[in-house]
Amino acid sequence: MVTIRHEASDDISAVHALNERAFGQPLEATIVDKIRSSGGIEISLVAEEQGRVVGHILFSSAGIEGPQGIVRGMGLAPMAVLPDLQRQGIGTQLVKKGIEILREMHCPFIIVLGHPDYYPRFGFERASRYGIRCIWKGVPDDVFLVLWLDRAKAETVRGIARYRDEFNEAV
Repeated sequence: MVTIRHEASDDISAVHALNERAFGQPLEATIVDKIRSSGGIEISLVAEEQGRVVGHILFSSAGIEGPQGIVRGMGLAPMAVLPDLQRQGIGTQLVKKGIEILREMHCPFIIVLGHPDYYPRFGFERASRYGIRCIWKGVPDDVFLVLWLDRAKAETVRGIARYRDEFNEAV
């Protein structure tokens, strides 16, 4: 049975190794480490099975800058599950728990650069539908998504979405 819980300090090396393995490269793991060391992690959850970290999801601050000023929300990235345990619902549990926590925190939105067939099941929609563009050039419209947790903001917030600076090296 998989348990979803907040990351503990004892999980750091397991989370690093998990992200490296899931993505097949160290980039995402390094970004998580940099965000953690800068104090920028808002929510870091792990999926644990039989005492082993098998999944991880990170939410860090993000903003949408436009005529209304900067509206703060969260960016979801990365989300990883061990390759041999993918497609078993672990990622779904991580995303749902993160959304639940952010709703309780009254976070207005979550942005994600993710698979267009995966994230809409959680309510994510194309950000362009709301006049929101990703700061990084060349990001396909169908993979830059937003989930409005405060629907009233969806009517007024427009502009350029920015993730934390640590993500800039990934694009």
